[in-house]
Amino acid sequence: MFSLLCSNWSWDKDLQIIHADVRLEIDGEILIDEPLCVDVGLPALLLSVNHEVEPNRWAPAQEWSKMPFFCCGCGDPECRGYSFRVKHKRAEDVELTELEEREGGQSKEMGSYRVPYELYKSVVHGIAREYLDFVEGLDYHPYFADTVKVVKDLLQAQDKVE
Repeated sequence: MFSLLCSNWSWDKDLQIIHADVRLEIDGEILIDEPLCVDVGLPALLLSVNHEVEPNRWAPAQEWSKMPFFCCGCGDPECRGYSFRVKHKRAEDVELTELEEREGGQSKEMGSYRVPYELYKSVVHGIAREYLDFVEGLDYHPYFADTVKVVKDLLQAQDKVE
């Protein structure tokens, strides 16, 4: 079982970040259940649908593909992040490995989960579309200026592959 929900979307105009209540459950285990910043890591989450990703929460914003999928409500992944390595082991499965990152050191693996690829893709695409709908019309200027463009481009490219 895999469930990833983002609800109660909100925009912090002063910080220029997007929050949501995030709940991630895999195989009956609740890995995340709290309000978090979702826009910082959304491009990396969307990239993980078709590519392997390895997080580095200390990477600069321009290395968006390395951001944790969800981070502290302040929007700073260095503060706190939910980091996952994603590998595509077989065409029909995605392997998510929850990591405890250590700056300058080896990440500690906290748990590993297999998720059906089509389910993963459908859920992540749904979240990306919710985000794009939510930010439309906002005077929104995220720290990584191309966040919306990257999300749109990745979503469009992945939709073409279907």
